[in-house]
Amino acid sequence: MMLSNVGPDPSLAYRPNLEGNESKQKDYRNFENGSLIDRVFNTYKLMHTNQTLDFVKQKHSKWTSFNHAQMGMMETVMSLDQLVDESDPDVDFPNSFHAFQTAEGIRKEHPDKDWFHVVGLIHDVGKIMALWDEPQWAVVGDTFPVGCKFQNSIVFRDSTFGENPDEHNPNYNTEYGIYKPNCGLNNVLMSWGHDEYLYRVLKYNNCSIPEEGLFMIRFHSFYPWHSGGDYMHLCNDKDLHMMPWVNEFNKFDLYTKSTDMPDVEKLKPYYQSLIDKYCPGILKW
Repeated sequence: MMLSNVGPDPSLAYRPNLEGNESKQKDYRNFENGSLIDRVFNTYKLMHTNQTLDFVKQKHSKWTSFNHAQMGMMETVMSLDQLVDESDPDVDFPNSFHAFQTAEGIRKEHPDKDWFHVVGLIHDVGKIMALWDEPQWAVVGDTFPVGCKFQNSIVFRDSTFGENPDEHNPNYNTEYGIYKPNCGLNNVLMSWGHDEYLYRVLKYNNCSIPEEGLFMIRFHSFYPWHSGGDYMHLCNDKDLHMMPWVNEFNKFDLYTKSTDMPDVEKLKPYYQSLIDKYCPGILKW
C-alpha cells in the first residue's frame, strides 16, 4: 500500500477543546500509520472508488423506503455491539460503547441540554445498515458531496479517487458541478452513509430532536467541511449558523474515545428516558 502522497490529516486543523495541545490531537484521526491503517485505507479506497452521484441516488431509493426493520432506538444502539467501524483509525471496539462514551461526555459538559445527550447516544446508529448487508464503505467514514469536485481535504484524496468515474466527468468535476453557489447543504447530495440514513429515519418517524441536533447527526462525518474548511461555496447562512454546533458535537465524538468502558447497564435507564422523550416507540428503519 502506498501512502507517500498522504499528508497530515487536515481535519486536525480545528479541534475546539484541544487548542494548544498538539500531542493529544495527533492521537486521533491518524490516517498515516498505526495498527489499523491498512484496514482503514482499504475501506476509504472502496468508498472513494464507488461513491458516485448515481450510486448515492440508488442508495436513497433503497434506504428511504423504511421497510427494512421496525425497532426501538435503544435496541438499535445495542445492536451496534456487533459492529466494529472499519474506517476508524482510533479504536477497535464495538460502537455501542462509543455511543455511551460520547453521550456521557456531552452530559458532563452540557447538563442542561438533554436533547444533546441523546444525540450523542444515537449519532452512529445509522451504521445498522452494515448489519443489513450494506458494505462498510457505504456506511462508515468521512462524508463528502458528490456531483461536484472532490476537494483536497478529503482523507486520502490524492490516492483513492482515480477509479471513480465522476472524477473524470466534466459535468461533476468542477468546483460547483451540478450545484448553484450557496445552494445550502440541504440541497447537496452527500456520499451515502450512516449520517444521512439516521437523519432520514428520524425525520420519517417524526422524532422531536431540535434542528441543531438533527444537523449534528446529518453532518458530523463531513470533516472536509467542518474541519477542513472546504465546500464553503455551497453553504448558505443556515449552514454557517449550524457549523459551531457540529464542531461542538465533534469534540465529544472524537475525544471521548477510550478503552475505559462505560457501565452501560447503569446508564441505560437515563438514556431510555431521553429516547422515550425524543424518539419514542418502535421506529421504521
